[in-house]
Amino acid sequence: MIKEISSRLDDLEVKELLAYAVFPDPERMDQAVEAYRKPNGLDLYGYEEDDVLVGIIGVDASEDELTIKHIAVTPENRGKDYGRGMILELMLQLKPVRVIAETDEEFVGFYRSIGFEIYSLGELYPGVERYRCVYEVEEE
Repeated sequence: MIKEISSRLDDLEVKELLAYAVFPDPERMDQAVEAYRKPNGLDLYGYEEDDVLVGIIGVDASEDELTIKHIAVTPENRGKDYGRGMILELMLQLKPVRVIAETDEEFVGFYRSIGFEIYSLGELYPGVERYRCVYEVEEE
């Protein structure tokens, strides 16, 4: 079950997972933590299995759009569909019309496998091509 965990930003296990998502840069880490602490800021969700935090997903949720800002799974649990499960469960809970993520080439296949459309944003950083991943939720 996925649940909101913004209040647990000082927990070591939450910080470790967030560090995987923001690259090991203390300044970017501080900025991310601050964004989750702000009132009406980003929302951080965690997925626990047997009382162990397995993954986190941080989002910016508007009325009909969900933008994935951070997603990470513990190294020993990668490749077991936890990332996919967190995205799909959050979509069921929040019912957005559209889900958006930005990623690099390494994770394009992950988003494509869920059904996201992939658009190149070009080289946003020297030597690093970035991609916008968009999932349009079908109305029932």
